[in-house]
Amino acid sequence: MKNKIMIKVLSLEDLKDTFLSNFNRYQVTDQVLFKENNQYKLKPDHFIDDWDGDKKALVIHDLRTCIREGGKVIGAFEGEILAGFANIESCMFGSKVEYIELPYIHISSELRGYGIGKKLFEKCCEEGKRLGAAKLYIAAHPSVASQGFYSAMGCREAVEINEKIMSREPLDIQLEKVL
Repeated sequence: MKNKIMIKVLSLEDLKDTFLSNFNRYQVTDQVLFKENNQYKLKPDHFIDDWDGDKKALVIHDLRTCIREGGKVIGAFEGEILAGFANIESCMFGSKVEYIELPYIHISSELRGYGIGKKLFEKCCEEGKRLGAAKLYIAAHPSVASQGFYSAMGCREAVEINEKIMSREPLDIQLEKVL
């Protein structure tokens, strides 16, 4: 990494059709966490996540919708290069209406391990507070690497489960971060 990472809240104008063109969402997973008898356990599960053009277009659509509905999209840039991005939705939920969802947080494969994810996560926490949330809600990828990241960020198992969010990816681990 040559340049300092700049974190900024993005606008619709920033989310051009080419926003993710050079973004490398590549992740090899060999082990995942799963819950059995109220305990998390590891199991082998080999798969590769690698976004194609259609998936990137869908993500851009989701991010634009997020901004239009009052949420926040945050980008991390190394110079002009997109290093990572995250977003938080605007809709609050839960029995105390205190949760706000963090649906995306991704770092380009070649730039992982430099603390970019931590900076993005901290900015999401800050923006979540600004929107009035007390907790971030994360449906987190079950890979050991992803779970390690969220644990390091202080996330824990969600006290309340949002069934609608969980139904999108039933194998994801439902987490929260108190803001």
